[in-house]
Amino acid sequence: MNLWLAAGLALMVAGLGPALYLGARGDALQRLIGLELSSTLTVLILLLLARGFDQSSYLIAPLVLAVLSFAGILVFTRLLEPQP
Repeated sequence: MNLWLAAGLALMVAGLGPALYLGARGDALQRLIGLELSSTLTVLILLLLARGFDQSSYLIAPLVLAVLSFAGILVFTRLLEPQP
């Protein structure tokens, strides 16, 4: 296990757990913050794992996830809008 994989594992344990908990509990604003935090952390974890395994082809998934998570957050906030 190299330093990149150890950093990915530490970020997975220390960061992703609380972000998922925040996304599952609380009011709508807290769930939105948890969703944004978990998507950002997931992109970072996948980038660290791609670097740790030294496979440049693994970089496709986090780059696509970064774009799609932004679109997903926009849809989520649109659904939170009060209905007339």
